[in-house]
Amino acid sequence: MTIVDLALSLLRPAPGAAPKAKGKSVSLALQGGGSFGAFTWGVLDRLLEDDDLAFDTVSGASAGAINAVLLAAGLLEGGREQARARLERFWRGLSQASPGLGFGGLGKEAGLDFLATVMSPYQFNPLDLNPLRASLLDNIDFARLAGADALRVMIATTRVSDGKLRMFRNADLSLDAVLASACLPQYQQAVMIDSEAYWDGGYALNPPLAPLAHESRSAHILVVQLTPARAEGLPRTRHDIRKHIDRIHFNATLNAQLEALRIGAEVGATDKLQALRIDTIAAEDEVQDLVNKSATNVDWNFLTELRDAGRRAAEIWAQGGAPAGSRGGAKVA
Repeated sequence: MTIVDLALSLLRPAPGAAPKAKGKSVSLALQGGGSFGAFTWGVLDRLLEDDDLAFDTVSGASAGAINAVLLAAGLLEGGREQARARLERFWRGLSQASPGLGFGGLGKEAGLDFLATVMSPYQFNPLDLNPLRASLLDNIDFARLAGADALRVMIATTRVSDGKLRMFRNADLSLDAVLASACLPQYQQAVMIDSEAYWDGGYALNPPLAPLAHESRSAHILVVQLTPARAEGLPRTRHDIRKHIDRIHFNATLNAQLEALRIGAEVGATDKLQALRIDTIAAEDEVQDLVNKSATNVDWNFLTELRDAGRRAAEIWAQGGAPAGSRGGAKVA
């Protein structure tokens, strides 16, 4: 199924969809972006302070997937304060466990990143060590997330064999599914699930927006975009060119989904799509010079800088302000 197919599927009722949630509700689409995911932590931390705001469905890829399951697990096991505590515990623990490795053990650019240019992870990490594994197990009860009372979660992964999207929802969520969603193949061995190999979900959809729009019972979606879209000047060094290509790639699926949803609205949308509003909070609008910062940096000062920026952006949004990336109208233009 293509992104356009996913968007056009909104013209048909979602099978088994419940009636639209009453009251003030929002669904969340959380982009991946390594340690920049601490910005999303800040956004969620602020939104969780609003007792009048209900979360309908949350989708994510990579770091967005991690934040999504942390949010869901915390809400399920102890409510809003537990969700806030769970998010902080994860990010603090990651910083303490991986100061010399970077996000998910990827390595800072002067270390493992260089090694990854000359070797594969099957060579430099034959035991497939990943500090995310223990941290996720410590924070998430995946069996409980399958329950009917859990926040609805949608996690994107990319099937290695054909590059197609596989979405994991509550009923089939697992530790391996989240690890797969955050698996960058330059640094980590592919994650095997049901005899299939999977890589980072950001290659397929980053974040899963069109499927979320199809399944969400809320008419309001908030996208948290981590990957910078803009860079000053023309990249000329090998390092800068590669980083800019990566940024273009990881934003391409988001841009394509937004365009597909816009086209879907224009060709004859249902009332659901016509009523849909999509807001975007972009980390690069809130964090100075984010484009030149490393998404593998898990220094606690850097993570809390990102968290605080996310809280500020969410505060503006919660008070009815229009983030720089807000999109409304039919309502995805």
